[in-house]
Amino acid sequence: MPIPSFRPEALAFLKALKRNNRREWFDAHKPEYVAHVLEPMRRVASELDVRFAKLAPEYEADAKRSLFRIYRDVRFSKDKSPYKTHAAMWVYHRIPGRGVGKEVDGGAGFYLHLEPGASLVAGGLWMPPRHSLAKVRDHLVADLPAFKRAVSGAAFKKRFGGLSDDEPGLKLTRMPRGFAEDHPAAAWLRFNSFTVSVEYSDRDMLSGTLLDKAMKDFALMVPLCRWLNLALGYPPAKRR
Repeated sequence: MPIPSFRPEALAFLKALKRNNRREWFDAHKPEYVAHVLEPMRRVASELDVRFAKLAPEYEADAKRSLFRIYRDVRFSKDKSPYKTHAAMWVYHRIPGRGVGKEVDGGAGFYLHLEPGASLVAGGLWMPPRHSLAKVRDHLVADLPAFKRAVSGAAFKKRFGGLSDDEPGLKLTRMPRGFAEDHPAAAWLRFNSFTVSVEYSDRDMLSGTLLDKAMKDFALMVPLCRWLNLALGYPPAKRR
C-alpha cells in the first residue's frame, strides 16, 4: 500500500473554499471535500497511529476522533464564515482520551495542519485551563532539569527554536503570582502555552515522504510532550 499523503486536489479544494465560504457552495462540492481532504486525512491518521505505537505507545491517532471538524463555531465570532479553510488532526494521549471536539483538557499531544501556503506540524500543550497550567508550573519547580533537557537539545533548538510565543496570550510579560522574578525557572514560568511548531511547504504536504518527515519532527517533540503529560498525571508507556 502507498504511504498516505495528500494530492494537489486537497489544496485546490481548500483554496476554492476560501473564495467560496458559503453553505450552498460547500454542499454542492462536498463530494470533493470527502474524496480529496477528509478521506486522505483519515488515512494519514491511521498511519500515524501505527507509527506512534512504536515511537510513543501512549499516544494514538484515530481516523474519526483525531480529525477536527471543518465546521466553524461562529457563535461568538464576528466572522460568520461557516467553514474552516484548513484541515487538521490531533494525536492524543490515551489516558485522557478524546482527540478533539469535547475536552479542552486532554493533555499534550501532536498536531498536523493542512492549509495552502500555511501547513505545519506542532506538539505540546496549547493554552491549558488554569488548573492544568498550575500543575505544569508546579512541575517546573519540582523537575526543572528534565524540562531543560526536553527543550534544550541541539536538534530540538535547531529545528524549532524554542517554545512558541508569537501570539498574544501565549506568554506573560511578568512572572505569574507566587513566583519570584529571579526564580531558576523564570524563563518558562511565564508561558501560558507550551508548544513548538515548524512550517511545511505545499510540496512537503504532497510528498510521499510527508509522514517520514513528520515523524522525525514528532520524535523531537516526544520528550517535551511526555514531560508535560507527566506534570498532568499521564505517564508514558512502553507498549500498547
